[in-house]
Amino acid sequence: MMVPAMENTEARIAAVRRFNRYYTRQVGLLRKTFLDSPYSLGEARVLYEIASRPASTASDIARGLDLDPGYLSRVLRNFERRGLIRKRTSAKDGRQSHLTLTPRGRKSFTPLDARSHRDTAAMLGKLAPADQARLIAAMATIETLIEGQNQAPAPEAQYILRPPRPGDFGWIVKRNAELYAQDYGWLEPFEGVCAQIVADFVNKYDASPERGWIAEIDGENVGAVMLTNDGNGVARFRLLLVEPKARGLGIGVRLVDEAVRFARSAGYRKITLWTHSVLTAARHIYQSAGFKLTRSEEHRSWGQPVVSEHWDLEL
Repeated sequence: MMVPAMENTEARIAAVRRFNRYYTRQVGLLRKTFLDSPYSLGEARVLYEIASRPASTASDIARGLDLDPGYLSRVLRNFERRGLIRKRTSAKDGRQSHLTLTPRGRKSFTPLDARSHRDTAAMLGKLAPADQARLIAAMATIETLIEGQNQAPAPEAQYILRPPRPGDFGWIVKRNAELYAQDYGWLEPFEGVCAQIVADFVNKYDASPERGWIAEIDGENVGAVMLTNDGNGVARFRLLLVEPKARGLGIGVRLVDEAVRFARSAGYRKITLWTHSVLTAARHIYQSAGFKLTRSEEHRSWGQPVVSEHWDLEL
């Protein structure tokens, strides 16, 4: 039996309103002050914007938070009176003032930010890793669907990065083999190379100096990279992959950035990688990240003539 359109619409409206009531209660939006601080939620959000966007203007904050300019003006005057913010007239437009936190403002903001971080971590900590990923993906879907009619969603809102889970390594081998066969005609021995790289990573994995990352959209794998220990202070990138339908979202750049950041924190002195001249998108990402081409070799592999390349990044 078909449900009348009006009844279906009313049920959906009720479901959205029910979720709104649940979420406002869950994060404490209806409390007089936010996170037991001296500030309301609106004031806390304004403090966050000033802290995270140095030299922002009142116009920037009003636009970013969709706040009434009159209300924002009162909040900023109150902050200035309490010595929390500093205003500096813009050199480009004398009608605008850049806002920054004073040391007192930073002292007030830091514990508030830490409490928010701690509460969020506690909420996520009640969930299994797979359920955490589902939750984040669902949030990204809500944001993308609601904002998508009015503006292009931020790339960060469309995907998440997470550690590999059981089954992901088989997917890495499968998708590398399929995509390179499809795009470049590379035959079965290439799949064997990928399988060996993955097997070595899994069988010899050392969590201290090595990592793997999976990019995911709505629970579906769309990208991956691995960072392995080559010895003597050298790390190696392995099997950077981004699915065709997910390209253009900045996933490849983000995967490389995360791996480079980890390599630095792990104390490596250099990252090296092996790629091929036909992989122009990947080469561009490496070059933008600061990698330098050190040598190249022409040979025939996987049924095709190829030019292999070695790139290094000094850390």
